[in-house]
Amino acid sequence: MKKENWNESNIPDQSGKIFIVTGPTSGLGKESVKVLVRKNATVIMAARNIKKADSVKKEILAENNSAKIDIQELDLSSLESVNNFSTSINKKYKALDCLINNAGIMACPYSKTKDGFEIQMGTNHLGHFALTGQLISLLKKTPNSRVVNVASIAHTSGNIDFDDLNWEKRKYKTWSAYSDTKLANLYFTYELSRKLGQDKGSPMVLASHPGWTATDLQKHSSMANFMNIFLGQKVKVGALGGLRAATDPTAQSDNYFGSPSMGGMKGHPALVKSNDLSYNVDNAKKLWKLSEELTGVSYSID
Repeated sequence: MKKENWNESNIPDQSGKIFIVTGPTSGLGKESVKVLVRKNATVIMAARNIKKADSVKKEILAENNSAKIDIQELDLSSLESVNNFSTSINKKYKALDCLINNAGIMACPYSKTKDGFEIQMGTNHLGHFALTGQLISLLKKTPNSRVVNVASIAHTSGNIDFDDLNWEKRKYKTWSAYSDTKLANLYFTYELSRKLGQDKGSPMVLASHPGWTATDLQKHSSMANFMNIFLGQKVKVGALGGLRAATDPTAQSDNYFGSPSMGGMKGHPALVKSNDLSYNVDNAKKLWKLSEELTGVSYSID
């Protein structure tokens, strides 16, 4: 793997461009918002906790008083919230240059979303699937737009049981459930890219991973939290994979950017490959069909 030192200085000016970042109040999302507004983008913070989002916005404005930030409420574990958010965005904005599906939860105790989905799959995949589907028309209207799905090296441990997506028949294994959602992010990326085709007018669909980055994501696992001290790279580096997927002028649909060193755990982002299973077309189509049925969201792209 060719070593690169791709960093914030490689990001072109984003004046006039509009980005949505989910999970923008901490970790990778917060860092992505900071960087994008420094590059003169308008950033819509799609946040579950409005109070926390307001606090982050104030913090960013204190450093950069010209930052263009719009806070909108979004709870990815609720299809009603996803629908309300999307309706608001479609009314307020005439263009959307990039949707960064960054929000995620990891290794939490078993619970279900308001719509009856296992909490990790419901938030990490199904919420983003519904969100992207309800914004796809706006993305298609915007030249050179992109969708970026933030996955994880944990996808390599994923193996989705399509007959028991919500873990109702099996003994719950929270790490396996998390890994499944990250594999789902990649199935979604590659299948949406296939459906949109390679037409010049279609949005590009890319994925990224942050290596092992020390964030609040590990809060449900005392071991992962402890290992952050030794293995975790800084958020400023971990966020670069998603930022590269969102802004690199040479990037193409299906590209997967992430930390390339130490088994994918560390380093500035480079073009990497996900595992063989993630490219299984039959599985991707199966997940797509199931996601449409569960969310009630159909994409107007076929």
